[in-house]
Amino acid sequence: MSSQRAVVVADAAIAILAERGMRGLTHRAVDEAAGLPPGSTSNHARTRAALLELTLARLTEREEAVFAAAMAPAGDMPEGVVEAARLADLLARTMHAAITVHRETTIARYELALEATRRPELRKIYDDVGRRIREQVVAALAAAGSPDPVRHGRQMVAYIEGLLFDAIVGAGEVPTLDELGAAFRELLRVVSGR
Repeated sequence: MSSQRAVVVADAAIAILAERGMRGLTHRAVDEAAGLPPGSTSNHARTRAALLELTLARLTEREEAVFAAAMAPAGDMPEGVVEAARLADLLARTMHAAITVHRETTIARYELALEATRRPELRKIYDDVGRRIREQVVAALAAAGSPDPVRHGRQMVAYIEGLLFDAIVGAGEVPTLDELGAAFRELLRVVSGR
């Protein structure tokens, strides 16, 4: 983010998206939610498109920080090798955090994902973010012994997105950390062929 004020604006926009949806996101609403003087949001994002881009950039920072924090324990593993059970636990922690502690961020991401289907400028940013996440998943699966990490990475991302969607907006219950760990261990056994 370019400034602390831009972070405040974007964080307020994320909260509004999660609480009120895309229709509730206005420059005035962001000013009010952030406790800023009228017109402050317009100083950082003149147009709605600019506000959406700023919000998506901040949302990406927040999600990448959650992923990095959850995956940090893998840093003490030998380079190029990640035990599948350990990776399952790391993925479970990341997912559980996205469903519980960072629920607001996850809901806002869904709002922005749908908006990106109608706005090419947002779609490009969203696709770039998705590509980076997929690359990280592919690398983790390769380190865990997947014989086809690219294919398995696509499947893993689809599985993760399905779990997230079901837990956040679907009819499913919020899975526990233990349930998520067991699900990822089972999936990684299939992926690694063990």
